[in-house]
Amino acid sequence: MSDNKEQDNASTLRFPAEWEAQEAVMIAWPHAETDWAYMLDEVEQCYDSLATAILRFAKLVVVSPYPDYVHQRLSDLGCNMERVVIVEAPTNDTWTRDYGPITTIDADGKPVINDFCFNGWGMKFAADCDNLVTRHLTFNGLFTNSTYRNHLGFILEGGSIESDGKGTLLVTNDCLLSPNRNGGMTRREISTYLKGSLGVTKVQWIEHGALEGDDTDGHVDTLARLAPNDVIIYVGCQNPADSHYDDLQAMKHDLRALHTSQGKPFNLIELPMANPCYDEDGNRLPATYANFLIINDGVLVPTYNNAKLDQLACHIIQSAFPEHEIVPIDCRALIRQHGSLHCATMQLREINV
Repeated sequence: MSDNKEQDNASTLRFPAEWEAQEAVMIAWPHAETDWAYMLDEVEQCYDSLATAILRFAKLVVVSPYPDYVHQRLSDLGCNMERVVIVEAPTNDTWTRDYGPITTIDADGKPVINDFCFNGWGMKFAADCDNLVTRHLTFNGLFTNSTYRNHLGFILEGGSIESDGKGTLLVTNDCLLSPNRNGGMTRREISTYLKGSLGVTKVQWIEHGALEGDDTDGHVDTLARLAPNDVIIYVGCQNPADSHYDDLQAMKHDLRALHTSQGKPFNLIELPMANPCYDEDGNRLPATYANFLIINDGVLVPTYNNAKLDQLACHIIQSAFPEHEIVPIDCRALIRQHGSLHCATMQLREINV
């Protein structure tokens, strides 16, 4: 595609911010054929909390190969099933942020469902089923009022991009320049493609930042999040003895150098580093407070059973979203498979129910 065509496409599209209106949030229910098998009961309790919290603010779409089971479980929880859509489909895993539909808005205000290729975070894990979920949802009628655009020649995960709704896209070097994603493309070429396919005007690249145990090569939604009023909420580290200290200090420097599409510096708000969490073998897990989910009038915030830090993180996020209700969700189960709350969800602007 030529640069001119990319620019023409960009002028007709807009990538909304997550705090804009949305009708539903999508999750994929864990099951025994996923990596959750060894701790299925524990993680399903987390999904119970997640599903009921989502339904306070939006409709819920659940993808599962076992729809009858999910229907019964949510019914037993007392969920309003008129606000729940269960879609039968095979899944490899539950991280819908990275294989779910990415929604842009066209010049007529109509949603555009963008289906990018998902290859298991750079071919680390099986993704044959997950890569087809957006196509399955679209061609089975969930988005009849939307346009479908196939981008399956380009690998992109929803957790790797952040939009302010005004033309700015926030991404990280390590993830988008991973050779097992779009290794044949330069940074400039990737920026041009993102501008054309998502309608953004400025792609901001973060040079530093990574969390131990992160399989995503540094997804931006684990590190730095855009918020209203030109705010970036980011993970900091104040302990020089922590292995993250140097890299996150360098990331802070990167963020200070960024500017909005209007040429203004961002307002930076620092989140605390979550208390270290470890797996059964003593390996550190990528616990992060930046992995929160914004749903209409609510913000769901991951917590990790440290009262002081959990409360501090919620207070800081509340300062960026003063009109929203902050809802903490215990994500100690989710973090055992190296993801958290935002990773497990994808907002949907409109659905056909």
